[in-house]
Amino acid sequence: MTDVLWRPDADQPRPALERGDVYRPDILAEIEKSIESLSPKLRELSEKTHPELKFEEHYAHDEYTKFVEEQGFVSTAWVATYTHGQGGRVLGVNSEMDALPGIGHACGHNLIGISGVAVACAAKAAMEKLDIDGKVVLLGTPGEEGGFGKVRLWDKGAYEGMDVCLMCHPAPGPPHSISLSSCLAVVRLKVDFFGHTAHAGLSPWEGQNALDAAVLAYTNVGLLRQQIKPTHRAHGIFSGNDWAPNIIPDNSTMQWYVRAPTTKEALETAARVKACFEAAAIATGCTVKITPGSIGNELVQNKVLGEELTDVVRKRYGDIDQEWGISSASTDFGNISYSMPSLHPGFSIPTSPGGGNHTRAFTDAAGTDAAHEACYTVSKALAHVGMKVLTDEAFLTRVKPSLVIGRDILDANTTNAGEARI
Repeated sequence: MTDVLWRPDADQPRPALERGDVYRPDILAEIEKSIESLSPKLRELSEKTHPELKFEEHYAHDEYTKFVEEQGFVSTAWVATYTHGQGGRVLGVNSEMDALPGIGHACGHNLIGISGVAVACAAKAAMEKLDIDGKVVLLGTPGEEGGFGKVRLWDKGAYEGMDVCLMCHPAPGPPHSISLSSCLAVVRLKVDFFGHTAHAGLSPWEGQNALDAAVLAYTNVGLLRQQIKPTHRAHGIFSGNDWAPNIIPDNSTMQWYVRAPTTKEALETAARVKACFEAAAIATGCTVKITPGSIGNELVQNKVLGEELTDVVRKRYGDIDQEWGISSASTDFGNISYSMPSLHPGFSIPTSPGGGNHTRAFTDAAGTDAAHEACYTVSKALAHVGMKVLTDEAFLTRVKPSLVIGRDILDANTTNAGEARI
């Protein structure tokens, strides 16, 4: 069977391009020129930002702010801004930086980081060369991997004033393709079981075993999976304090993620998963405390922004798919997309079989020349979309109602919207 995914060292041709003109080819020419000239420095930046975990991206912060300041941006904290002329619209761009414990940049945030820089710098170059009024805001976003960093930044007003916000994410996919898939909504749960210690050999009947409760809860969820939809996910881990083989454990803690294509579905499945925890507590004589965590919304790819991206990609760079990207993962940018016009395409990089996101093999894949070239390509396309926002009032007028339509659809699919939204 033919492998549709982009593989290292495989002879896989680029998709055929469509004929036709793109919007403002003079702008696109400046974007391409800017990113191509910056590509050696962007590659160096990608390699310099060694892996740091969520909310510990101190070295990356310093390197990124130094870089954008050298490119003529004003950097405060990790917000870099550039303004040309008077008035105009505001283009928002995100750069992620955090890595994963033990496996480094196994989700390709080194590429996401430099893509944001590339988009912002290319937009700046076009604005200067063609005298285009407007503002670019490049926002460094920490703690995506489980930390909901973008939601924290939203709550602090970091996205205020942006007309749209753009970013991208690498993943396995067909050769030279860019994906407009959504992602899964996610509900996070912390579960604590409380029991009673006893001597495991002398008098185990005197104990209530919190470890047994965790094991039973884990098994319950495993059995539940047969009755949930194949597009849903429930996965977790457990641990404890002061455990020993000769002591009945009186505590255990579980961390669970429940995912589904919509927030409504994720909340519904989470309710069924909670019943698994409660049943385990009853069966073992323990008590249970279930603490809801942050809720991550599915991505709302703005329809109008997506159509413009599709046009420039198919005419200049490759193909668009609706299947790959991060369709079965989750991102805190989903919450941003619920609240403002946004676009978050995935882009394929060459990966080995079994070497998708969150593997050591993907860390290696995200460091290759081909992955960086793919990153520069999607950055050119995103910068092109962003410049249309800055230069075409009628286009932006169409973009904003597209968000409202997306919200209406999501409202119909979301229970307790106040809980699900930012």
